[in-house]
Amino acid sequence: MEVLNHIRLMADYNQQLNKQVCQAAGMLNHESLVEHRGAFFGSVLGTLNHLMVGDLIWLKRFAGHPAQHVALNPIRATEAPVALEQQLFSTMEGLWQERQILDAVIVSWSRELKAEDLDHCLEYSSMKGVSSHRQMGALIMHFFNHQTHHRGQLSTLLYQQGFDIGLTDLLYFIPEES
Repeated sequence: MEVLNHIRLMADYNQQLNKQVCQAAGMLNHESLVEHRGAFFGSVLGTLNHLMVGDLIWLKRFAGHPAQHVALNPIRATEAPVALEQQLFSTMEGLWQERQILDAVIVSWSRELKAEDLDHCLEYSSMKGVSSHRQMGALIMHFFNHQTHHRGQLSTLLYQQGFDIGLTDLLYFIPEES
């Protein structure tokens, strides 16, 4: 599979899995949503917020690419989160509204990317101010891997509370070949 097609597949997968996770999380009462459950970011809502924070941080960095991808214009207009554990949303409703918008941006951006964009060495600073220079294509793979990692945690947290988010394997999103 060609890399751009894989990135687009991952964007679609990301959008669908976020929908499944958010629908299940939306069935929890507020106390269950915010209860500390021993996850890296504490609660279901804390982990969902971290996913948003991570996505915004990386998309803000990607928006600095010289191609100036138009799909990332809404990201350029927003403030970057200041901490990985930042709580952007205190309710599932607010988070879900913004998650849908952000996932649509990611899908649009994935369609706008060109092969030559992936070879660019992106310069950015970590949350601790450490400067890095890494290949854009590899960073995009990290971006999607990070989402999958934390959605796996969310799947477990939700399952422990009696909610099955459904099929999560990427395999089910890979088109069948003849």
